[in-house]
Amino acid sequence: MKPLNRQTAGITVQRPVKVLQYGEGNFLRGFVDWMIDVLNEKTDFNGAVDVVQPRDRHRTTIKALKQQDGLFHVLLNGIKGGKPTQEKRLISCIASALNPYDDYAAYLKRGENPDLQFIFSNTTEAGIAYDENDKSARTISTSFPGKLTALLYHRFQHFKGAPDKGLTVIPTELIEKNGEALKHIVLQYASTWNLPEDFSSWVNDSIIFCNTLVDRIVPGYPQETIKEVQEELGYEDQLVVTAEPYHLLVIEAPASVKKALPTEEAGLQVKFVSDLTPYRTSKVRILNGAHTTLVPVAYLHGLRTVREAVEDEHTGKFIREAISEEIIPTLDLPKEELEQFANDVIERFQNPFIRHELIAIALNAVSKYKVRVLPSVLEYHKRTGKLPERLLHSLAALILFYKGEWAGKNILLNDAPEVLSFFRETWLQHDAPEVVEAVLSNTNLWDTDLTKIEGLTALVTEQVKHLQQSEHTVTSN
Repeated sequence: MKPLNRQTAGITVQRPVKVLQYGEGNFLRGFVDWMIDVLNEKTDFNGAVDVVQPRDRHRTTIKALKQQDGLFHVLLNGIKGGKPTQEKRLISCIASALNPYDDYAAYLKRGENPDLQFIFSNTTEAGIAYDENDKSARTISTSFPGKLTALLYHRFQHFKGAPDKGLTVIPTELIEKNGEALKHIVLQYASTWNLPEDFSSWVNDSIIFCNTLVDRIVPGYPQETIKEVQEELGYEDQLVVTAEPYHLLVIEAPASVKKALPTEEAGLQVKFVSDLTPYRTSKVRILNGAHTTLVPVAYLHGLRTVREAVEDEHTGKFIREAISEEIIPTLDLPKEELEQFANDVIERFQNPFIRHELIAIALNAVSKYKVRVLPSVLEYHKRTGKLPERLLHSLAALILFYKGEWAGKNILLNDAPEVLSFFRETWLQHDAPEVVEAVLSNTNLWDTDLTKIEGLTALVTEQVKHLQQSEHTVTSN
């Protein structure tokens, strides 16, 4: 079998480097690099990517990228139009891969590139943080924002503060207002490092920091089937990335960024918006909220995976109606757009290539319900004056789930010790109605006393009793 490199793959095209990417992991390669590759194929974007390793740890990916001349395959496995689909793409947009801890001067020199337009990053949620141990632009910083500040300062010096040499920074870390947070820390470093005020002004005036929302499941390297995959590809690709077909990138940015990234021409699911708040809310309530709503109901019904739950006659109908009748009415985007997103979500839940264990999603399920589902409950009540019976049925199932035992078998709960202790002691000391009262009134769990909402306690208690009556009919898989 052939090794994968530009010679064996017959790749001769060289493009100007327009993107500097902090992060070499599966998500960026299966999401951002995949998008850049599609842009190169379908538009006149014509841009390559330089990859930078953001953390000082032993990493084999940078080494493998160098060995494979930046090439790797992305395999898209999932459901499209209700049918299973598999697509493969050889990604050829990466020009170089660099570990800045090996050559800091070479890293800073990346800032001298006149063709550079964009910076993408994914350094985990903890990556956008200030580190007081980062002391100067002259030495390599531990933090990603520190490294970015040093590179921007080097670029500022090299181009003598030219306004047209500014960049667009598009972080994909999963924190709210990620662009604003990153900009704040860059300016904090500029201040504590005593960099010239002109540099801070250049950052404010010439660097665009975009808030973003990203959505794609990227399982990554197919360890269990890699031999079969490589045989099918015909290459010894050590960097294969598997991902679902669905993708969404929402960018809060001015029109100039949309013009520079012609994603619409390429048919990519990228939205440029002035405010991504409603999109974040929709994602949390529909995608994440549906996951959290479904888990306890499906688990107590004897199911163990998301796909089984969605395809089950009872729980499948339950989650579809919960989304369409109780979650979507609480959101402010156009109904057609929300319904399309909901259909996409259900299709993604049915992906036969990804096994989502319900018990894994149940990690910290109480706090997830508070963040993902409870806002829909409260907003539905506010807008209609009624109670969302399905979402509260999920809450009733959650209370029973946290009893830690169902149909004669233990449930492997995974939550904060104080949460588990509260439920364990409450169930030991009380019957169902008292447990419901104690749970709903616990402001440490919900940041509010849910018993104050008229009729809610009675409805949840009724649902708990109904579920208890059905417990003996459940046969766990």
